Amino acid sequence: MDKNFFTIFKTFFKVGTLLLGGGYVILPLLTSELVDKKGWITSDELCEYYALSTSLPGIIAANTAIFTGKKLLGAKGAIAAILGVTMPAFIAIILIASILSEITNIQSINYIFWGVGIGVIALLFFAVREMWNKCVTDKFSGIIYTICLILALSGKISPAIIVIFALIAGLADQFIKDRRLKND
Repeated sequence: MDKNFFTIFKTFFKVGTLLLGGGYVILPLLTSELVDKKGWITSDELCEYYALSTSLPGIIAANTAIFTGKKLLGAKGAIAAILGVTMPAFIAIILIASILSEITNIQSINYIFWGVGIGVIALLFFAVREMWNKCVTDKFSGIIYTICLILALSGKISPAIIVIFALIAGLADQFIKDRRLKND
Protein backbone atom coordinates (compact mmCIF):
# COMPACT_ATOMS: atom_id res chain seq x y z
CA MET A 1 0.00 0.00 0.00
CA ASP A 2 1.23 3.46 -0.90
CA LYS A 3 2.53 5.58 2.00
CA ASN A 4 1.07 9.02 1.42
CA PHE A 5 -0.35 11.68 3.73
CA PHE A 6 -3.93 10.45 3.45
CA THR A 7 -3.19 6.72 3.95
CA ILE A 8 -1.00 7.47 6.98
CA PHE A 9 -3.71 9.77 8.40
CA LYS A 10 -6.41 7.16 7.75
CA THR A 11 -4.38 4.36 9.36
CA PHE A 12 -3.62 6.39 12.48
CA PHE A 13 -7.22 7.66 12.63
CA LYS A 14 -8.36 4.02 12.68
CA VAL A 15 -5.90 3.26 15.49
CA GLY A 16 -7.01 6.40 17.33
CA THR A 17 -10.65 5.28 17.27
CA LEU A 18 -9.69 2.02 18.95
CA LEU A 19 -7.26 3.59 21.41
CA LEU A 20 -9.21 3.26 24.63
CA GLY A 21 -7.10 3.21 27.75
CA GLY A 22 -4.29 5.52 26.74
CA GLY A 23 -0.95 5.12 25.06
CA TYR A 24 -0.05 1.84 26.71
CA VAL A 25 -2.46 -0.03 24.47
CA ILE A 26 -1.21 1.49 21.20
CA LEU A 27 1.53 -1.08 20.64
CA PRO A 28 -0.68 -4.08 19.75
CA LEU A 29 -2.91 -1.85 17.61
CA LEU A 30 0.00 -0.36 15.67
CA THR A 31 1.65 -3.76 15.34
CA SER A 32 -1.51 -5.10 13.73
CA GLU A 33 -1.91 -2.15 11.35
CA LEU A 34 1.63 -1.12 10.47
CA VAL A 35 3.61 -4.34 10.78
CA ASP A 36 1.19 -7.19 10.08
CA LYS A 37 -1.30 -5.67 7.61
CA LYS A 38 0.72 -3.01 5.77
CA GLY A 39 4.35 -4.05 6.33
CA TRP A 40 5.38 -0.38 6.55
CA ILE A 41 7.83 -0.90 9.44
CA THR A 42 9.28 -3.79 11.39
CA SER A 43 8.17 -4.90 14.81
CA ASP A 44 11.59 -4.00 16.21
CA GLU A 45 11.37 -0.44 14.87
CA LEU A 46 7.89 -0.01 16.32
CA CYS A 47 9.02 -1.30 19.73
CA GLU A 48 11.95 1.14 19.67
CA TYR A 49 9.63 4.07 18.87
CA TYR A 50 7.24 2.94 21.59
CA ALA A 51 10.00 2.57 24.19
CA LEU A 52 11.37 5.99 23.33
CA SER A 53 7.86 7.49 23.47
CA THR A 54 7.22 6.15 26.96
CA SER A 55 10.39 7.78 28.25
CA LEU A 56 9.59 11.23 26.83
CA PRO A 57 7.18 13.78 28.26
CA GLY A 58 3.79 13.94 26.61
CA ILE A 59 1.19 11.56 25.34
CA ILE A 60 2.63 8.13 24.56
CA ALA A 61 0.30 7.51 21.61
CA ALA A 62 1.09 10.92 20.12
CA ASN A 63 4.84 10.49 20.58
CA THR A 64 4.74 7.03 18.99
CA ALA A 65 2.65 8.37 16.10
CA ILE A 66 5.12 11.18 15.47
CA PHE A 67 8.15 8.87 15.41
CA THR A 68 6.40 6.33 13.21
CA GLY A 69 4.95 8.93 10.84
CA LYS A 70 8.37 10.56 10.46
CA LYS A 71 9.88 7.19 9.57
CA LEU A 72 7.16 6.60 6.97
CA LEU A 73 7.01 9.99 5.21
CA GLY A 74 9.22 12.50 7.00
CA ALA A 75 7.62 15.63 8.46
CA LYS A 76 4.44 15.14 6.39
CA GLY A 77 4.08 11.63 7.80
CA ALA A 78 4.57 12.87 11.35
CA ILE A 79 1.84 15.49 10.86
CA ALA A 80 -0.53 12.97 9.26
CA ALA A 81 0.06 10.45 12.05
CA ILE A 82 -0.38 12.91 14.92
CA LEU A 83 -3.54 14.38 13.39
CA GLY A 84 -4.92 10.90 12.72
CA VAL A 85 -4.27 9.47 16.17
CA THR A 86 -5.51 12.51 18.11
CA MET A 87 -8.56 13.52 16.07
CA PRO A 88 -10.85 10.67 17.24
CA ALA A 89 -10.20 11.55 20.89
CA PHE A 90 -10.79 15.24 20.18
CA ILE A 91 -14.11 14.49 18.46
CA ALA A 92 -15.15 12.11 21.25
CA ILE A 93 -14.34 14.66 23.95
CA ILE A 94 -16.40 17.32 22.19
CA LEU A 95 -19.36 14.94 21.80
CA ILE A 96 -19.18 13.47 25.30
CA ALA A 97 -18.72 16.84 26.99
CA SER A 98 -21.96 18.06 25.46
CA ILE A 99 -23.98 15.16 26.90
CA LEU A 100 -21.90 14.12 29.93
CA SER A 101 -24.35 15.07 32.64
CA GLU A 102 -27.10 13.08 30.93
CA ILE A 103 -25.16 9.86 30.30
CA THR A 104 -23.44 9.36 33.66
CA ASN A 105 -26.66 8.16 35.27
CA ILE A 106 -27.50 5.58 32.60
CA GLN A 107 -26.67 2.08 33.86
CA SER A 108 -26.06 0.62 30.40
CA ILE A 109 -23.38 3.28 29.80
CA ASN A 110 -21.67 2.21 33.02
CA TYR A 111 -21.71 -1.39 31.77
CA ILE A 112 -20.14 -0.26 28.49
CA PHE A 113 -17.33 1.48 30.37
CA TRP A 114 -16.81 -1.64 32.46
CA GLY A 115 -16.48 -3.71 29.27
CA VAL A 116 -14.08 -1.20 27.78
CA GLY A 117 -11.99 -1.47 30.96
CA ILE A 118 -11.71 -5.24 30.50
CA GLY A 119 -10.66 -4.72 26.88
CA VAL A 120 -8.00 -2.25 27.98
CA ILE A 121 -6.59 -4.81 30.41
CA ALA A 122 -6.31 -7.33 27.56
CA LEU A 123 -4.56 -4.79 25.33
CA LEU A 124 -2.16 -3.91 28.15
CA PHE A 125 -1.33 -7.60 28.49
CA PHE A 126 -0.51 -7.81 24.77
CA ALA A 127 1.65 -4.67 24.96
CA VAL A 128 3.60 -6.07 27.91
CA ARG A 129 4.04 -9.40 26.12
CA GLU A 130 5.31 -7.67 22.97
CA MET A 131 7.76 -5.52 24.91
CA TRP A 132 8.89 -8.52 26.99
CA ASN A 133 9.79 -10.46 23.84
CA LYS A 134 11.83 -7.54 22.49
CA CYS A 135 13.43 -6.24 25.70
CA VAL A 136 14.11 -9.11 28.08
CA THR A 137 16.58 -10.97 25.91
CA ASP A 138 19.26 -12.10 28.33
CA LYS A 139 19.95 -12.71 32.02
CA PHE A 140 21.04 -9.11 32.66
CA SER A 141 17.88 -7.57 31.19
CA GLY A 142 15.81 -10.07 33.18
CA ILE A 143 17.56 -9.00 36.41
CA ILE A 144 17.06 -5.30 35.64
CA TYR A 145 13.39 -5.97 34.84
CA THR A 146 12.92 -7.81 38.15
CA ILE A 147 14.60 -5.03 40.14
CA CYS A 148 12.50 -2.35 38.41
CA LEU A 149 9.31 -4.35 38.96
CA ILE A 150 10.05 -4.74 42.69
CA LEU A 151 10.86 -1.04 42.99
CA ALA A 152 7.68 -0.07 41.13
CA LEU A 153 5.47 -2.40 43.16
CA SER A 154 6.88 -1.05 46.39
CA GLY A 155 5.28 2.29 45.57
CA LYS A 156 7.99 4.11 47.49
CA ILE A 157 10.19 5.12 44.55
CA SER A 158 9.21 7.52 41.79
CA PRO A 159 8.77 5.89 38.36
CA ALA A 160 11.14 8.53 36.98
CA ILE A 161 13.89 7.29 39.31
CA ILE A 162 13.22 3.71 38.21
CA VAL A 163 13.51 4.71 34.54
CA ILE A 164 16.76 6.58 35.24
CA PHE A 165 18.10 3.53 37.11
CA ALA A 166 17.24 1.25 34.18
CA LEU A 167 18.80 3.71 31.74
CA ILE A 168 22.05 3.88 33.71
CA ALA A 169 22.13 0.09 34.08
CA GLY A 170 21.62 -0.35 30.33
CA LEU A 171 24.33 2.17 29.50
CA ALA A 172 26.74 0.52 31.95
CA ASP A 173 26.01 -2.91 30.48
CA GLN A 174 26.60 -1.65 26.94
CA PHE A 175 29.82 0.12 28.03
CA ILE A 176 31.13 -3.11 29.57
CA LYS A 177 30.22 -5.12 26.46
CA ASP A 178 31.92 -2.56 24.20
CA ARG A 179 35.05 -2.67 26.40
CA ARG A 180 35.18 -6.44 26.19
CA LEU A 181 34.85 -6.37 22.39
CA LYS A 182 37.56 -3.73 22.14
CA ASN A 183 39.94 -5.77 24.33
CA ASP A 184 39.36 -9.01 22.41
